[in-house]
Amino acid sequence: MHVVITGANRGIGLALDQTLRAQGHQVTGTSRSGGECLKLDVTSADSQRAMAQALDTQPVDLLICNAGVFLDKGQNLADGYAPDLWANTFAANVAGVFLTVQNLLPNLQLAQNPKIAIISSQMGSSTKVGGGGYIYRASKAAALNLGLNLAEDLKHIGIAVGIYHPGWVKTDMGGDGGDITVTESATCLAQRFAELSLDSTGCFQTWDGRAHPV
Repeated sequence: MHVVITGANRGIGLALDQTLRAQGHQVTGTSRSGGECLKLDVTSADSQRAMAQALDTQPVDLLICNAGVFLDKGQNLADGYAPDLWANTFAANVAGVFLTVQNLLPNLQLAQNPKIAIISSQMGSSTKVGGGGYIYRASKAAALNLGLNLAEDLKHIGIAVGIYHPGWVKTDMGGDGGDITVTESATCLAQRFAELSLDSTGCFQTWDGRAHPV
């Protein structure tokens, strides 16, 4: 199975890269800086096109849209949440997902049972209202909505779409207070991706397989 992972140079993306490689899959990881990964800035149309050209006609069995940012952590409601934080967050967390799917759609259609996994968050659920983090929460809610609509549109061409909450993970983004390690999250998420099918397309699940309210 050929897997493409955005944001694979650190955190959950890196753990997913390592987990899926250990399972014997061919993995193409991407990152903004390139290096050992294929270079991809998910917010750049030119970078997206270059990435698609680099993959050429390679089938993509599983696309994991993991790249994302949390730029408004610790912002103050009184004078924080500047407009550029909104623009940059939505460019990465929402438009970046759409552009990646759009550019790799031909590659996905070359696979036998193609799948798209979108890493969202329970912070995007209307049932998890905890205040603060307004930009991140709104972007993850939008990513969830995007995934649900992609599932509807892509089902007729045989592409399954799942949206996932990876857990509160101990990463630079999640902080040291997280509940699980990146390895635990990645191992469980890999199982969720393996289970994803057209019968379950449009699902919003936690890393450990529970259905999460939208």
